[in-house]
Amino acid sequence: MEQYYVIKGGIPLIGEVEIGGAKNAALAILAAAIMTDETVTIENLPDVRDINVLLDAMQGIGAKIDRLDEHTVKINGSLIQELRVEYECIKRIRASYYLLGALLGKYNHAEVALPGGCDIGSRPIDLHLKGFRALGADVTIKHGLIVAQAERLFGTHIYLDKVSVGATINIMMAAAMAEGKTIIENAAKEPHVVDVANFLNSMGANIRGAGTDVIRIFGVQKLHATEYSIIPDQIEAGTFMFAAAATKGDVTVKNVIPKHLEATSAKLVEVGCQVHEMDDAVRVISPGPMRHTQVTTLAYPGFPTDMQPQMSVLLGIAQGTSTVTESIFENRFRYVDELARMGANIKVESSIAIINGVPNYMGARVSAPDLRAGAALVIAGLAAEGVTVVDNIHYVERGYEQFEKKLCGIGAQIEKVSSEKEIQKFKLKVG
Repeated sequence: MEQYYVIKGGIPLIGEVEIGGAKNAALAILAAAIMTDETVTIENLPDVRDINVLLDAMQGIGAKIDRLDEHTVKINGSLIQELRVEYECIKRIRASYYLLGALLGKYNHAEVALPGGCDIGSRPIDLHLKGFRALGADVTIKHGLIVAQAERLFGTHIYLDKVSVGATINIMMAAAMAEGKTIIENAAKEPHVVDVANFLNSMGANIRGAGTDVIRIFGVQKLHATEYSIIPDQIEAGTFMFAAAATKGDVTVKNVIPKHLEATSAKLVEVGCQVHEMDDAVRVISPGPMRHTQVTTLAYPGFPTDMQPQMSVLLGIAQGTSTVTESIFENRFRYVDELARMGANIKVESSIAIINGVPNYMGARVSAPDLRAGAALVIAGLAAEGVTVVDNIHYVERGYEQFEKKLCGIGAQIEKVSSEKEIQKFKLKVG
Protein backbone atom coordinates (compact mmCIF):
# COMPACT_ATOMS: atom_id res chain seq x y z
CA MET A 1 0.00 0.00 0.00
CA GLU A 2 1.45 3.35 -1.09
CA GLN A 3 1.89 5.83 1.75
CA TYR A 4 2.54 9.55 1.68
CA TYR A 5 3.69 12.30 3.99
CA VAL A 6 1.34 15.24 4.04
CA ILE A 7 2.81 18.41 5.54
CA LYS A 8 1.50 21.86 6.47
CA GLY A 9 4.57 24.07 6.30
CA GLY A 10 5.61 27.44 7.65
CA ILE A 11 5.85 26.44 11.33
CA PRO A 12 9.19 26.91 13.13
CA LEU A 13 10.37 23.62 14.67
CA ILE A 14 11.09 24.03 18.37
CA GLY A 15 12.09 21.50 21.02
CA GLU A 16 14.27 18.42 21.46
CA VAL A 17 14.69 15.35 19.27
CA GLU A 18 16.49 12.08 20.04
CA ILE A 19 18.74 10.53 17.37
CA GLY A 20 18.91 6.75 16.78
CA GLY A 21 21.80 4.45 15.90
CA ALA A 22 23.71 4.90 12.65
CA LYS A 23 22.14 2.81 9.87
CA ASN A 24 25.37 2.56 7.86
CA ALA A 25 27.38 1.38 10.87
CA ALA A 26 24.63 -1.02 11.95
CA LEU A 27 24.40 -2.79 8.57
CA ALA A 28 28.11 -3.65 8.60
CA ILE A 29 28.16 -4.55 12.31
CA LEU A 30 25.19 -6.93 11.91
CA ALA A 31 27.01 -8.72 9.08
CA ALA A 32 30.22 -8.90 11.15
CA ALA A 33 28.30 -10.37 14.11
CA ILE A 34 28.08 -13.76 12.36
CA MET A 35 31.88 -14.06 12.26
CA THR A 36 31.92 -15.73 15.70
CA ASP A 37 30.13 -18.90 16.81
CA GLU A 38 29.30 -17.20 20.11
CA THR A 39 26.30 -14.95 20.81
CA VAL A 40 26.66 -11.24 20.10
CA THR A 41 24.35 -8.55 21.51
CA ILE A 42 23.95 -5.30 19.56
CA GLU A 43 22.25 -2.25 21.08
CA ASN A 44 21.13 1.13 19.73
CA LEU A 45 20.04 -0.52 16.48
CA PRO A 46 17.86 1.75 14.30
CA ASP A 47 14.47 0.19 13.55
CA VAL A 48 14.43 0.94 9.81
CA ARG A 49 13.63 -1.11 6.72
CA ASP A 50 17.21 -1.76 5.55
CA ILE A 51 18.14 -3.25 8.93
CA ASN A 52 15.10 -5.52 9.01
CA VAL A 53 15.76 -6.76 5.46
CA LEU A 54 19.37 -7.64 6.35
CA LEU A 55 18.32 -9.46 9.56
CA ASP A 56 15.79 -11.51 7.56
CA ALA A 57 18.49 -12.44 5.04
CA MET A 58 20.86 -13.48 7.83
CA GLN A 59 18.14 -15.63 9.35
CA GLY A 60 17.61 -17.13 5.89
CA ILE A 61 21.16 -18.56 5.87
CA GLY A 62 20.83 -20.03 9.37
CA ALA A 63 21.91 -17.29 11.78
CA LYS A 64 19.86 -17.25 14.98
CA ILE A 65 18.31 -13.78 15.36
CA ASP A 66 16.64 -12.83 18.61
CA ARG A 67 15.01 -9.38 18.68
CA LEU A 68 14.96 -8.36 22.36
CA ASP A 69 13.23 -5.08 21.47
CA GLU A 70 13.17 -2.79 18.43
CA HIS A 71 16.66 -1.47 19.20
CA THR A 72 18.40 -4.58 20.56
CA VAL A 73 19.22 -7.85 18.87
CA LYS A 74 21.08 -11.03 19.83
CA ILE A 75 22.80 -12.85 16.97
CA ASN A 76 24.36 -16.29 16.90
CA GLY A 77 26.16 -17.41 13.74
CA SER A 78 27.18 -20.92 14.85
CA LEU A 79 24.48 -22.71 12.86
CA ILE A 80 25.03 -21.07 9.48
CA GLN A 81 24.77 -23.83 6.87
CA GLU A 82 24.18 -21.84 3.74
CA LEU A 83 26.94 -19.63 2.34
CA ARG A 84 24.74 -18.41 -0.50
CA VAL A 85 22.56 -15.31 0.02
CA GLU A 86 20.04 -15.18 -2.81
CA TYR A 87 17.22 -13.69 -0.77
CA GLU A 88 15.01 -11.64 -3.12
CA CYS A 89 14.81 -8.55 -0.88
CA ILE A 90 18.57 -8.34 -0.38
CA LYS A 91 18.90 -6.93 -3.88
CA ARG A 92 17.09 -3.84 -2.62
CA ILE A 93 19.74 -2.94 -0.08
CA ARG A 94 23.23 -1.89 -0.93
CA ALA A 95 24.85 -3.20 2.25
CA SER A 96 24.11 -6.83 1.38
CA TYR A 97 27.71 -6.91 0.18
CA TYR A 98 28.97 -6.83 3.79
CA LEU A 99 27.90 -10.46 4.07
CA LEU A 100 30.62 -11.22 1.50
CA GLY A 101 33.45 -9.98 3.71
CA ALA A 102 31.95 -11.56 6.83
CA LEU A 103 31.29 -15.02 5.33
CA LEU A 104 34.56 -15.05 3.37
CA GLY A 105 36.51 -14.11 6.51
CA LYS A 106 34.87 -16.83 8.61
CA TYR A 107 34.31 -19.68 6.14
CA ASN A 108 36.66 -18.80 3.24
CA HIS A 109 33.60 -18.96 0.98
CA ALA A 110 30.69 -16.64 0.21
CA GLU A 111 28.04 -16.19 -2.49
CA VAL A 112 25.91 -13.05 -2.35
CA ALA A 113 23.45 -11.53 -4.83
CA LEU A 114 24.67 -8.31 -6.45
CA PRO A 115 23.60 -5.31 -4.35
CA GLY A 116 20.86 -2.74 -5.02
CA GLY A 117 20.04 0.36 -2.95
CA CYS A 118 19.18 3.90 -4.01
CA ASP A 119 19.92 4.84 -7.61
CA ILE A 120 22.25 7.77 -6.96
CA GLY A 121 24.89 6.89 -9.50
CA SER A 122 27.44 4.18 -10.18
CA ARG A 123 28.79 2.61 -7.03
CA PRO A 124 30.98 -0.13 -8.42
CA ILE A 125 32.14 -2.86 -6.08
CA ASP A 126 35.31 -3.62 -8.02
CA LEU A 127 37.45 -2.31 -5.11
CA HIS A 128 35.82 -4.82 -2.76
CA LEU A 129 36.57 -7.66 -5.18
CA LYS A 130 40.12 -6.43 -5.77
CA GLY A 131 40.64 -6.52 -1.99
CA PHE A 132 39.29 -10.07 -1.67
CA ARG A 133 41.52 -11.22 -4.52
CA ALA A 134 44.55 -9.60 -2.87
CA LEU A 135 43.80 -11.65 0.28
CA GLY A 136 43.96 -14.80 -1.85
CA ALA A 137 40.33 -15.40 -2.80
CA ASP A 138 39.11 -16.42 -6.22
CA VAL A 139 36.23 -14.05 -7.12
CA THR A 140 33.79 -14.51 -10.00
CA ILE A 141 30.31 -13.30 -10.89
CA LYS A 142 27.89 -16.09 -11.82
CA HIS A 143 24.14 -15.74 -12.48
CA GLY A 144 23.94 -12.41 -10.65
CA LEU A 145 25.83 -13.75 -7.62
CA ILE A 146 29.28 -12.68 -6.48
CA VAL A 147 31.15 -15.87 -5.62
CA ALA A 148 34.30 -15.59 -3.50
CA GLN A 149 36.28 -18.60 -2.26
CA ALA A 150 39.73 -19.39 -0.96
CA GLU A 151 41.72 -22.29 0.47
CA ARG A 152 43.05 -19.83 3.05
CA LEU A 153 43.19 -16.06 3.28
CA PHE A 154 46.60 -14.39 3.72
CA GLY A 155 47.38 -10.91 5.01
CA THR A 156 48.58 -8.51 2.33
CA HIS A 157 49.17 -4.86 1.44
CA ILE A 158 46.19 -3.24 -0.30
CA TYR A 159 46.08 0.26 -1.76
CA LEU A 160 42.55 1.49 -2.57
CA ASP A 161 42.56 3.50 -5.81
CA LYS A 162 39.60 5.46 -4.51
CA VAL A 163 38.43 6.14 -0.96
CA SER A 164 35.54 3.71 -0.43
CA VAL A 165 33.72 3.17 2.85
CA GLY A 166 32.16 -0.11 1.70
CA ALA A 167 35.42 -1.57 0.41
CA THR A 168 37.37 -0.47 3.51
CA ILE A 169 34.86 -2.20 5.81
CA ASN A 170 34.50 -5.31 3.67
CA ILE A 171 38.26 -5.88 3.35
CA MET A 172 38.72 -5.19 7.09
CA MET A 173 36.15 -7.91 7.91
CA ALA A 174 37.69 -10.49 5.58
CA ALA A 175 41.22 -9.69 6.81
CA ALA A 176 40.28 -9.93 10.52
CA MET A 177 40.70 -13.72 10.41
CA ALA A 178 43.26 -13.99 7.59
CA GLU A 179 46.75 -15.34 8.34
CA GLY A 180 49.26 -12.59 9.06
CA LYS A 181 49.11 -8.82 8.69
CA THR A 182 47.02 -6.76 6.27
CA ILE A 183 47.57 -3.08 5.57
CA ILE A 184 44.82 -1.04 3.86
CA GLU A 185 46.12 2.26 2.47
CA ASN A 186 43.93 5.18 1.37
CA ALA A 187 41.26 3.74 3.68
CA ALA A 188 37.99 5.60 4.35
CA LYS A 189 37.96 7.54 7.64
CA GLU A 190 34.19 7.76 8.22
CA PRO A 191 32.86 7.33 11.78
CA HIS A 192 31.13 4.09 10.82
CA VAL A 193 34.44 2.58 9.62
CA VAL A 194 35.78 3.28 13.13
CA ASP A 195 32.63 1.83 14.69
CA VAL A 196 32.95 -1.44 12.76
CA ALA A 197 36.65 -1.71 13.70
CA ASN A 198 35.80 -1.09 17.38
CA PHE A 199 33.09 -3.74 17.16
CA LEU A 200 35.43 -6.32 15.61
CA ASN A 201 38.09 -5.48 18.23
CA SER A 202 35.50 -6.04 20.97
CA MET A 203 35.10 -9.57 19.50
CA GLY A 204 38.86 -10.15 19.74
CA ALA A 205 40.07 -8.83 16.36
CA ASN A 206 43.30 -6.83 16.23
CA ILE A 207 42.67 -3.74 14.07
CA ARG A 208 44.62 -0.51 14.44
CA GLY A 209 44.44 2.85 12.72
CA ALA A 210 40.70 2.98 11.88
CA GLY A 211 39.81 6.66 11.42
CA THR A 212 43.13 7.32 9.66
CA ASP A 213 43.97 6.52 6.05
CA VAL A 214 46.14 3.51 6.98
CA ILE A 215 44.49 0.57 8.76
CA ARG A 216 46.59 -2.34 10.05
CA ILE A 217 44.91 -5.67 10.71
CA PHE A 218 46.65 -8.56 12.47
CA GLY A 219 44.68 -11.71 11.70
CA VAL A 220 43.35 -13.77 14.62
CA GLN A 221 42.16 -17.39 14.60
CA LYS A 222 38.76 -16.82 16.11
CA LEU A 223 36.38 -14.15 17.37
CA HIS A 224 34.24 -14.29 20.52
CA ALA A 225 31.01 -12.98 22.05
CA THR A 226 30.53 -9.28 22.76
CA GLU A 227 27.96 -6.63 23.67
CA TYR A 228 28.14 -3.47 21.60
CA SER A 229 26.21 -0.23 21.21
CA ILE A 230 26.14 1.45 17.77
CA ILE A 231 27.17 5.09 17.35
CA PRO A 232 24.47 7.72 16.76
CA ASP A 233 23.46 8.47 13.16
CA GLN A 234 25.21 11.64 11.99
CA ILE A 235 23.02 11.88 8.88
CA GLU A 236 19.76 11.64 10.84
CA ALA A 237 21.18 14.28 13.22
CA GLY A 238 22.19 16.53 10.33
CA THR A 239 18.76 16.16 8.74
CA PHE A 240 17.04 17.47 11.90
CA MET A 241 19.63 20.28 12.17
CA PHE A 242 18.76 21.39 8.63
CA ALA A 243 15.02 21.09 9.34
CA ALA A 244 15.51 23.49 12.27
CA ALA A 245 17.48 25.88 10.05
CA ALA A 246 15.01 25.83 7.14
CA THR A 247 11.97 26.47 9.36
CA LYS A 248 13.64 29.28 11.38
CA GLY A 249 13.40 27.05 14.43
CA ASP A 250 15.31 26.25 17.62
CA VAL A 251 15.97 22.53 18.03
CA THR A 252 18.26 20.57 20.35
CA VAL A 253 19.40 17.36 18.68
CA LYS A 254 20.23 14.82 21.41
CA ASN A 255 22.27 11.61 21.60
CA VAL A 256 24.87 12.67 19.02
CA ILE A 257 28.66 12.88 18.80
CA PRO A 258 29.21 16.58 17.94
CA LYS A 259 32.65 15.85 16.45
CA HIS A 260 30.99 13.75 13.71
CA LEU A 261 28.81 16.75 12.81
CA GLU A 262 31.56 19.35 12.41
CA ALA A 263 31.29 19.78 8.62
CA THR A 264 27.49 20.10 8.88
CA SER A 265 27.66 22.53 11.81
CA ALA A 266 30.28 24.68 10.07
CA LYS A 267 28.03 25.16 7.01
CA LEU A 268 25.03 26.06 9.18
CA VAL A 269 27.10 28.73 10.95
CA GLU A 270 28.31 30.02 7.57
CA VAL A 271 24.74 30.60 6.33
CA GLY A 272 23.72 32.41 9.51
CA CYS A 273 22.55 29.85 12.11
CA GLN A 274 23.78 29.58 15.66
CA VAL A 275 25.08 26.13 16.58
CA HIS A 276 25.80 25.33 20.25
CA GLU A 277 27.67 22.11 20.96
CA MET A 278 27.24 20.18 24.21
CA ASP A 279 28.75 16.83 25.28
CA ASP A 280 26.22 14.70 23.44
CA ALA A 281 23.86 17.23 21.84
CA VAL A 282 23.83 20.17 19.45
CA ARG A 283 21.36 23.05 19.47
CA VAL A 284 20.56 24.83 16.20
CA ILE A 285 18.93 28.26 16.30
CA SER A 286 17.93 29.88 13.04
CA PRO A 287 17.27 33.57 13.71
CA GLY A 288 16.54 35.06 10.32
CA PRO A 289 17.36 35.19 6.63
CA MET A 290 20.03 32.74 5.46
CA ARG A 291 23.12 33.77 3.53
CA HIS A 292 24.44 32.06 0.40
CA THR A 293 27.56 29.86 0.42
CA GLN A 294 29.57 27.28 -1.55
CA VAL A 295 29.59 23.58 -0.67
CA THR A 296 31.53 20.62 -2.06
CA THR A 297 30.81 17.09 -0.90
CA LEU A 298 33.89 15.13 0.13
CA ALA A 299 34.82 11.97 2.00
CA TYR A 300 34.86 12.35 5.80
CA PRO A 301 35.81 14.70 7.46
CA GLY A 302 34.50 16.77 4.54
CA PHE A 303 30.85 17.68 3.92
CA PRO A 304 28.89 14.39 3.56
CA THR A 305 27.26 13.52 0.24
CA ASP A 306 24.32 12.18 2.29
CA MET A 307 23.65 15.76 3.53
CA GLN A 308 23.87 17.36 0.08
CA PRO A 309 20.14 17.39 -0.82
CA GLN A 310 19.25 18.81 2.63
CA MET A 311 21.89 21.54 2.15
CA SER A 312 20.53 22.44 -1.29
CA VAL A 313 16.99 22.75 0.11
CA LEU A 314 18.25 25.22 2.72
CA LEU A 315 20.26 27.25 0.19
CA GLY A 316 17.20 27.35 -2.08
CA ILE A 317 15.62 29.81 0.38
CA ALA A 318 18.84 31.66 1.30
CA GLN A 319 19.66 35.12 -0.04
CA GLY A 320 21.86 35.30 -3.15
CA THR A 321 23.46 32.63 -5.32
CA SER A 322 25.02 29.46 -3.91
CA THR A 323 26.78 26.54 -5.54
CA VAL A 324 26.74 22.92 -4.47
CA THR A 325 29.32 20.61 -6.05
CA GLU A 326 28.70 16.87 -5.82
CA SER A 327 32.02 15.04 -6.06
CA ILE A 328 30.93 11.57 -4.87
CA PHE A 329 27.78 10.38 -6.70
CA GLU A 330 26.72 11.65 -10.12
CA ASN A 331 22.94 11.07 -9.78
CA ARG A 332 22.53 12.94 -6.56
CA PHE A 333 20.62 15.89 -8.11
CA ARG A 334 17.51 14.03 -9.21
CA TYR A 335 15.41 15.87 -6.62
CA VAL A 336 16.03 19.25 -8.27
CA ASP A 337 13.05 18.88 -10.65
CA GLU A 338 10.82 18.07 -7.66
CA LEU A 339 12.08 21.09 -5.76
CA ALA A 340 11.36 23.26 -8.82
CA ARG A 341 7.65 22.38 -8.41
CA MET A 342 7.87 24.13 -5.05
CA GLY A 343 9.36 27.25 -6.62
CA ALA A 344 13.09 26.60 -6.29
CA ASN A 345 15.42 28.22 -8.80
CA ILE A 346 18.20 25.67 -9.34
CA LYS A 347 20.23 24.90 -12.45
CA VAL A 348 22.38 21.78 -12.59
CA GLU A 349 25.44 21.75 -14.83
CA SER A 350 27.18 18.35 -14.73
CA SER A 351 28.09 17.96 -11.04
CA ILE A 352 27.35 21.53 -9.89
CA ALA A 353 24.01 22.95 -8.77
CA ILE A 354 23.72 26.72 -9.11
CA ILE A 355 21.09 27.84 -6.65
CA ASN A 356 19.46 31.27 -6.79
CA GLY A 357 17.66 31.75 -3.49
CA VAL A 358 13.91 32.47 -3.55
CA PRO A 359 12.00 34.10 -0.64
CA ASN A 360 10.15 30.85 0.17
CA TYR A 361 8.85 27.55 -1.14
CA MET A 362 5.21 26.87 -2.02
CA GLY A 363 3.52 23.61 -1.04
CA ALA A 364 3.20 21.11 -3.92
CA ARG A 365 2.95 17.42 -4.67
CA VAL A 366 6.43 15.92 -5.00
CA SER A 367 7.98 12.48 -5.24
CA ALA A 368 11.06 11.19 -3.35
CA PRO A 369 13.67 9.86 -5.84
CA ASP A 370 15.87 8.29 -3.11
CA LEU A 371 16.43 8.16 0.64
CA ARG A 372 18.23 11.45 1.42
CA ALA A 373 16.47 13.44 -1.29
CA GLY A 374 13.16 12.25 0.18
CA ALA A 375 14.14 13.62 3.59
CA ALA A 376 15.22 16.88 1.94
CA LEU A 377 11.82 17.25 0.22
CA VAL A 378 10.16 16.79 3.62
CA ILE A 379 12.34 19.66 4.93
CA ALA A 380 11.25 21.80 1.95
CA GLY A 381 7.63 20.98 2.79
CA LEU A 382 8.14 21.98 6.43
CA ALA A 383 9.55 25.35 5.30
CA ALA A 384 6.97 25.95 2.54
CA GLU A 385 3.76 27.94 2.55
CA GLY A 386 0.70 25.69 2.34
CA VAL A 387 0.43 21.92 2.07
CA THR A 388 3.02 19.55 0.55
CA VAL A 389 2.46 15.87 -0.25
CA VAL A 390 5.54 13.64 -0.61
CA ASP A 391 5.11 10.34 -2.53
CA ASN A 392 7.41 7.29 -2.50
CA ILE A 393 8.19 7.64 1.20
CA HIS A 394 9.29 3.99 1.36
CA TYR A 395 12.71 5.40 0.37
CA VAL A 396 12.73 7.69 3.42
CA GLU A 397 11.72 4.83 5.71
CA ARG A 398 14.78 2.86 4.59
CA GLY A 399 16.93 5.17 6.70
CA TYR A 400 14.82 7.22 9.13
CA GLU A 401 13.00 5.69 12.08
CA GLN A 402 9.58 7.18 12.90
CA PHE A 403 10.50 10.28 10.91
CA GLU A 404 7.08 11.92 11.01
CA LYS A 405 6.61 11.15 14.74
CA LYS A 406 9.95 12.71 15.64
CA LEU A 407 9.08 15.79 13.57
CA CYS A 408 5.66 16.07 15.26
CA GLY A 409 7.50 16.01 18.58
CA ILE A 410 9.20 19.31 17.69
CA GLY A 411 6.04 20.99 16.42
CA ALA A 412 5.77 19.94 12.76
CA GLN A 413 2.34 19.41 11.21
CA ILE A 414 3.03 16.21 9.31
CA GLU A 415 1.13 12.94 8.97
CA LYS A 416 1.73 9.64 7.23
CA VAL A 417 -1.39 8.81 5.21
CA SER A 418 -2.36 6.11 2.73
CA SER A 419 -5.18 7.58 0.63
CA GLU A 420 -6.31 10.74 -1.16
CA LYS A 421 -9.21 10.86 1.28
CA GLU A 422 -6.83 11.08 4.24
CA ILE A 423 -4.90 13.86 2.47
CA GLN A 424 -8.14 15.84 2.12
CA LYS A 425 -8.98 15.19 5.76
CA PHE A 426 -5.56 16.54 6.80
CA LYS A 427 -6.04 19.67 4.68
CA LEU A 428 -9.42 20.37 6.31
CA LYS A 429 -7.97 19.80 9.77
CA VAL A 430 -5.03 22.19 9.36
CA GLY A 431 -7.12 24.76 7.49
